[in-house]
Amino acid sequence: MKPPPFLYESPDALDEVLSLLAEHGDEAKLLAGGQSLVPLLSFRLARPAVLVDLNAVGGLSGVSAADGHVTVGSMVRERAAGRSTTIADQIPLMASAIPLIGHEAIRTRGTIGGSIAHADPAAELPAVAVATRAQMVARSAGRGERTVPATEFFQGYFTTALAADELLTEVRFPEMGSGWGAHFEEAARREGDFAMVGVAAAIHLADATIDDARLVLIGVGDTPGRAEDAERVLIGAEPGADAFEEAAAAAVRDLEPPSDLHGSATYRRYVAQILVRRALDECMARMR
Repeated sequence: MKPPPFLYESPDALDEVLSLLAEHGDEAKLLAGGQSLVPLLSFRLARPAVLVDLNAVGGLSGVSAADGHVTVGSMVRERAAGRSTTIADQIPLMASAIPLIGHEAIRTRGTIGGSIAHADPAAELPAVAVATRAQMVARSAGRGERTVPATEFFQGYFTTALAADELLTEVRFPEMGSGWGAHFEEAARREGDFAMVGVAAAIHLADATIDDARLVLIGVGDTPGRAEDAERVLIGAEPGADAFEEAAAAAVRDLEPPSDLHGSATYRRYVAQILVRRALDECMARMR
């Protein structure tokens, strides 16, 4: 299948991108890695008047650590992020999630910002952003730069807080140092498929007690969903089988996932409970 006709723009400066977005608004689409957009174009599910290619724009591909945060440019390739020692050391939850994203060929082209801005509710990186309390940095020509907490960024199926004239330029992740254990667990029909259910998990220990817990589920709603009841169960508890079983049960108690050809709501709840339990065990095994 062939995409519909569009005007192709390939700017090499950020200001040019922002000017094009300001001019064309909803009629423009941004091309980063293209792993989601190109199939949508081919199936004619997306029909932009203007396609703005970001691949020649400088300054969007860096990874740096400073002031307790790791800043990841929106055009950093997922494969490059998976090889980054900074990310492995300071954002272990992302390092755990990246190998689960599609196949190696997809990760070679796919970008961190592209996945997050696409906001697929079954994607791994949006859940990582919510679990780590990341900050999204967006820029527009008229309003300049603003930051949006990940908990406010994802608003529905493939819907984010980005305005039509805004570009996600970078994501700032708080560092996860000593005392943290993190792991991403998911279930898919085949390796490389989208997850039927997944969980981003991280726990922090102080004096052998859990003093912070992060649990975010994917594939069970229209956005990455925090399991806040389960987090409350964990905080203040000693890590172990009893606390983890109780948290896993709390995570799915009020869960109402969709049913589709890949699994019923009942099945997804069952799988989610098992994955939360496994992920928490792995968090302890990976504790720093």
